[in-house]
Parts: sequence; structure tokens; C-alpha cells
Amino acid sequence: MRRSLAPGKPHHAQWLVTRKCNYRCAGCSVWKEQDERELATVDIKKGLDILKNLGIVELVISGGDPLLRDDIGEIIDYASKLFVTTVYDNGSMAVKKIDVLQNVDFVAISIDSLDEAKNDEIKNVPGAWKRAMESVEKLHNKGINVSVTPTISQKNLYEIIDITNYFTKKGIPVWYCLYSYDDSANENQLFRIGKENNEFMITDKQAMVKLCSSLIEMKKKNKKILMTNKLLKALRSFYEEDKRTWKCQALHNFLVVDPLGRIAGCHSHNFAGSIFDLPKTWKSQEFKELREAYQECTQCNYLCYIFYSLQGSPYGHVSVAMDQWRNAGLVFKKVEN
Repeated sequence: MRRSLAPGKPHHAQWLVTRKCNYRCAGCSVWKEQDERELATVDIKKGLDILKNLGIVELVISGGDPLLRDDIGEIIDYASKLFVTTVYDNGSMAVKKIDVLQNVDFVAISIDSLDEAKNDEIKNVPGAWKRAMESVEKLHNKGINVSVTPTISQKNLYEIIDITNYFTKKGIPVWYCLYSYDDSANENQLFRIGKENNEFMITDKQAMVKLCSSLIEMKKKNKKILMTNKLLKALRSFYEEDKRTWKCQALHNFLVVDPLGRIAGCHSHNFAGSIFDLPKTWKSQEFKELREAYQECTQCNYLCYIFYSLQGSPYGHVSVAMDQWRNAGLVFKKVEN
């Protein structure tokens, strides 16, 4: 556990390796702001080495849709030797790229409804639901650790329990995203993802409170719900009392990298330099001041950032991996290297 327990170092990174996306999701803006510019394979490998040396244990590869990159197989192969690696896909590419996913620790497929028409409306692409369901089934049958990641919004709030039960009864884990959007107009923002859409804004806060309580209760018997009680309780307090029980730990516990190798504590803030300068800047006065600013930030409720902020120790994320996926040997091996 040497790497994960090293003091003063982050343990999680998300690398948005591309802005390319083939979907047009109603609650997202990536497809409207696509950019062909992205780091070459060799530079991404250099960046991954830097992240490992910095102390990163777990890496999420996302986008856009990362599987649209021609070199994604080489990137995944390299990353999976260094980190506990998760790859996100909107469900359109996983079957086509199934061979390159063989060595990934986790593949997350986005499905927002069991209703085919409704899901395709959210994704704004006909056939999206069928492709995603096919991806989940084929990856699961191949023995690849696939999970389903619905984005909770007002649009599907009353379906989340049904979605959870449907997939977990098949032995497929579920974890969740939470609809949020970026309200910054600053051109230096690292990466714009969400866009404001009143259809998706959660207005039935009591239903959200009830959902969190239900999931906490379900978790007592259902080990395929990959959410900690601590996170669900924090989310429940947020909607029940309008109370944040966490302070953002961006650039402390976690960081984000964009397709050009620029980094920030989270995608919602301005970029704070290059991944290639991290060995020099991580302990700088500038980064110390940024961490203090992040801790006071209340502009988003992206669930991944809440999770990594709440897990004050790297033990938190590793224990989730060991408990839920029974791959303790894998985790210990990677954090020891």
C-alpha cells in the first residue's frame, strides 16, 4: 500500500482523453464543443508515468467517448499496468472495442432508463439503448467487469430503484452519476460538460431523499450497489437540509486532466498548468492556494467529486474495490508497484 498511503499525494485521477463524442445527450454540451486536438499516444504515456510517480492509484479514462480514439487500445494497455483503471463508454463502442477492454479493471456503460424510447430521447440517438444493453450483456458474458452508470436526474428519478434491481439481479454492478451542469463562461475552464436543462434538474427533493434512504437499506443485502453509505448520507443531507457535509478536496485527493494534458482540481475550474509540470508544481504555493479555493467552492454537485472529497483517506476507495469486486490481489499489486 506504499503508493496509496503516501502523505500529501492524490490517489485518483480522471483523464478526459478526447472531446470527440458520437452522441448528443440532452444534458451535455461536449458534442456541441468538439475539438480534434488531443495529446499523442507517446505523450499520454509520459503523463501516465507522471501520475503514477505522483501517487495515483486509480485512473478513470473518459471523454467525450475515449473509445473513439484510434490508439485507445495502446493507452488502456499501458494504463492498466499502472493503475486500477476504469473506462467510460456511452454504450456505442464497447462491443466494437471489446478486445482492448480485456485488461481493464472496470468498464462503465451509461444507461439512463429501462424504457428504450426514453433512453434514446435522453441520448438523442436512435438505437442507443439497444447498443448499450448489448454492450453490457456481451462484456458481462466475456467476463469483463462491466457496470451500469445511470445519471440520476428528474427525468429518471423514479426509475433508479428499478434500474438498480434489474441489473444487479443479473450480477451487474451499478453506480451512479448525478445530473449537474457547468455555469462558467470562462474560456480557460478546463472542460465543459453539462448544460442547464430544466427537465433534468432535480425538483422533487423529497423523492431524492427517499431514494438515498432506499439505496442505503438495499445495500445491506445487495453488494452490487457501488456507493458508500457515507456518500449516500451526504447526498441525502444535501437534498433534505440543503447542507454540504463535505469540503471539496480537488487537487488534494484527486485531479483532472484534459485532452491537451492541462490539469485542474476539477473540470469546472480554470486549468492550472500542464501534467508535465506536476512534479514541480504539486507542492507549490500556487497549488496550495488553489486547494484552499477549491475547499470553499460550492458550484457543483458532481457525484464523483463528492465521493473523492468524502473519502479522506486513500483507504476509502481501495476498500470499495476490495469489498465490491473481490479483487484485493489486483489492487494491492498495483498500489505496491
